Amino acid sequence: MSPLKLEWFIARRYLASRRGVRFLSLITLIAIGGVFVGVMALIVVTSVMSGLQTDLREKILGNNPHIFVTKYGETMELQGWEDTLERVRVVQDVEAAAPLVHAEVALGTPGGHAQAAILRGIDPTATGEPITDIVGQIRSGELELGKTESGFPPLLIGEGLAERFSAYEGRVVNVISLQGVQVSAMGTLVPRIRRFEVAGQFRTGMYEYDNSFMYTTLEAAQDLTGLAPGVSHIEVKVADPINADVVANRIEDELGFPYWAQDWIAMNAPLFSALQLEKLAMGIILLLIVIVAAFNIISTLVMVVTDKTREIGILKSMGLKSSQVQRVFMLQGVVIGTVGSLLGAGSGLLLVWLLDRYQFIEIPGDVYFIDRLPVAFDPLEIGTIVGASLLISFLATLYPARQAARLFPVEAIRHE
Repeated sequence: MSPLKLEWFIARRYLASRRGVRFLSLITLIAIGGVFVGVMALIVVTSVMSGLQTDLREKILGNNPHIFVTKYGETMELQGWEDTLERVRVVQDVEAAAPLVHAEVALGTPGGHAQAAILRGIDPTATGEPITDIVGQIRSGELELGKTESGFPPLLIGEGLAERFSAYEGRVVNVISLQGVQVSAMGTLVPRIRRFEVAGQFRTGMYEYDNSFMYTTLEAAQDLTGLAPGVSHIEVKVADPINADVVANRIEDELGFPYWAQDWIAMNAPLFSALQLEKLAMGIILLLIVIVAAFNIISTLVMVVTDKTREIGILKSMGLKSSQVQRVFMLQGVVIGTVGSLLGAGSGLLLVWLLDRYQFIEIPGDVYFIDRLPVAFDPLEIGTIVGASLLISFLATLYPARQAARLFPVEAIRHE
């Protein structure tokens, strides 16, 4: 029998349950279970956190321009924006650009109730790539911003906001803007109020957007805010959203002061930083489970060494080398770590698949921005978790394996 086969044979016998020593088999299963639970929990949590980041990023990019271009100053408006628009369009890596009116308004009902909302005036007929998903849905005919029966400007309302106001399609609502406020003959401030007809509802899947965003035509938004013929921003879509900050700097260099380009990364930096920190903290906490499992492996092997001391002495007296004894116990620890890691990885991936397929866990959208628990499978993260688990399991074998290798045959045989 080759040395490796002999070592594996002895290691397998020590791991197996025998009559009278079933406790050793039980603690071996406990050690495997510790690695299994730790790896499974790590895979599920990291997949959920990665999915949350990915889902939020996709929804933010789908419903917002990659870059907002405006001016510094008290009014923060763009008059003569047509020339600015053409200059932005020729900047490197800019795929599309369009005029935009972005204003904080209030949606009011005839009964006098009002709620703060975000109104965006867009040009649905603009050429080029659709900058947001809403524009794409309008161009495909899924949503409409055309003529209305009442003759009032059309208004698309987020699903949550529409339900709260019972703003069903065809209903006329009041939109109040403090931008472009007028002064009455008595010297009091009079907000600008216009009537709109609800042309439809949209759903983005993000609580914040569905409960506060509204869309109308560029002309109607200009009239409401008093910006006509100007706009508040130029919205920009770039080839690679990850490099939006680089393109924003190019736009500022092209336009010069007092123009200001703000990218989506800077606008949402606190949110993604918090998510990344939470992911790191959860990973460290759950990694402790694997480390605890490693101590289980150490205690298991130490107990095996204690129980098999006489047998180790007999084997060494028969010619088994100390290095071979050491490898016997290292093989046991590696088997425990490998079995636990593979079972944990398989179970974790199964749970991730079930969460992705059936989405049976709902979360409060007003707290987490989304209403479903998203997951994302990252092979690199999975491989790192399994690799770290195997490494920790291997390191846990070094101490008991060395102790077993140091036993002297005569003293081991006399051991009681």
